[in-house]
Amino acid sequence: MTAPAKPARLDRDARREVILDVAQGVFLEDGFAAASMSTIAARLGGSKGTLYNYFKSKDELFEDVVRRHCFWRQEALFGDLDPGLGAETTLLRLAATYIRITLNEETMRSLRLVIAEVERSPQIGRSFYEEGPKFGADRLATMMADWMGSGDLEADDPLEAAEFFLGLCKGRFYMPRLLNYSPELTPAQAMAAAEKSVRAFLKIYAKAG
Repeated sequence: MTAPAKPARLDRDARREVILDVAQGVFLEDGFAAASMSTIAARLGGSKGTLYNYFKSKDELFEDVVRRHCFWRQEALFGDLDPGLGAETTLLRLAATYIRITLNEETMRSLRLVIAEVERSPQIGRSFYEEGPKFGADRLATMMADWMGSGDLEADDPLEAAEFFLGLCKGRFYMPRLLNYSPELTPAQAMAAAEKSVRAFLKIYAKAG
């Protein structure tokens, strides 16, 4: 009779991802203040001491949850974009994805958590801004600069153009969603908003024919 196979042990990186998954769920359910390392450890099926081997504090764990969320969001926004297709096509694809991701419930809940903690811990706010909105605007500004160089767009400041475009995409939906006043947009509403944002942007920034 052969001995039963031992369950595979997760390597440290995989275990860390599992911890972040569980912690994210606890933070979203309980809020930062009510969430505890004990609760997270219990859901993981391990000890609090083991959890502290990976993260020195609840603040550090929360910051890494926020950082990972920002990374995933940036990959979803920019991972499949091909700026070589031209400004209008690329911006429409970006706008549709940006509106869907920025205004969905998971992003809104995460943002509400961050806002609730920034006065107590400004570093959390800085991390979220630098690795989320600022990183995305800087990345789009690089594309804007290329389109300006090729003559597709006319502007003096590619970062200003990028931030203006992202502001158009959030539009009138952002504040009602942030305050949990209105439901998520339907796919049709998101696409209509994306198309309107691109048209408005190009009226200002497209090179005159």
